[in-house]
Amino acid sequence: MTASRTARERVRAELTREIADIARRQLATEGAGGLSLRAVAREMGMVSSAIYRYFPSRDDLLTTLIIDGYNALGEAVERADAAGASDDFTRRWSAVCHAVRDWALAHPHEYTLLYGSPVPGYQAPQDTVAARLRDVAVFGRLVTDAFHAGALAPPDVAPPPSPAAAAEAARLSKLMPGVPEDLVLRGLTAWTWLYGWVNFEVFGQFENTIEDRKAAFDHSVRMLAGLLGLAQ
Repeated sequence: MTASRTARERVRAELTREIADIARRQLATEGAGGLSLRAVAREMGMVSSAIYRYFPSRDDLLTTLIIDGYNALGEAVERADAAGASDDFTRRWSAVCHAVRDWALAHPHEYTLLYGSPVPGYQAPQDTVAARLRDVAVFGRLVTDAFHAGALAPPDVAPPPSPAAAAEAARLSKLMPGVPEDLVLRGLTAWTWLYGWVNFEVFGQFENTIEDRKAAFDHSVRMLAGLLGLAQ
């Protein structure tokens, strides 16, 4: 590799990052549906045709923003999970839940791109899947570790899964290997509850309803830990 090619690649990488940063700011003002390559080019002082060398279409730019968002969220969750003792499963559960909420509240427009209404005309490609599963993998590993350590004692409050629900649990077994179907479904319930809460908070559904949202969230996280069978 020649020095000139290395320099060109560095310039390209810097310009690509700058385009993505400006596009993220556009999300805050225009929303994902209003994202415009031409507007980004204008802000950069670049002719509109030049930006297509970096992103051939708006959808390519959206895909980059989505992958970046999932990776940022996944990294936050991974850091939270790894921050303390690996055998303190209740701490790990609380930490990953708070990491999701904290990241979403700090990056509401990026969170909306990931979990809000679909962008009209955009179909996320397979390229987004690996990044999208980073936070899910952490949660699956947490439940799996706790189960194999004998740290789960779930209360007898749930009906046994129906054959159809058990089949769905089997599909998720790769995320929680060796975990019984009932616990897989409890894990799915807990994880989807978490995102349901965060969606309500980010999208303003708690306005004029819940004032101390952190306190209510803390309590709900503990309740969900109990559903999973984690020590309180």
